[in-house]
Amino acid sequence: MTKAEIVAEIAEKTGVEKVAVQASIEAFMKVVKGSLAKGDNVYLRGFGSFIVKRRAEKTGRNISKNTSVIIPAHNVPAFKPAKTFTEKVKKSVKAS
Repeated sequence: MTKAEIVAEIAEKTGVEKVAVQASIEAFMKVVKGSLAKGDNVYLRGFGSFIVKRRAEKTGRNISKNTSVIIPAHNVPAFKPAKTFTEKVKKSVKAS
């Protein structure tokens, strides 16, 4: 499902214009990105959490040059679904 499809479905279900829904979704994504960039996690009860994970420094390999490369420690964004969300997805997959 694309962002445009999400906007269309929300607009249809709520009766709100697509432009307003689009602006709300864009604002939501901007707030989540900004929070994660500051190192703050975003918790949405019953849905899940957008979290920042720390990746430790590690040694990688450049196969084409046959050399070792140090990959520095860095942060990556991640999503952890809520337990109820995970259970609902599991049930829907079993029914298919």
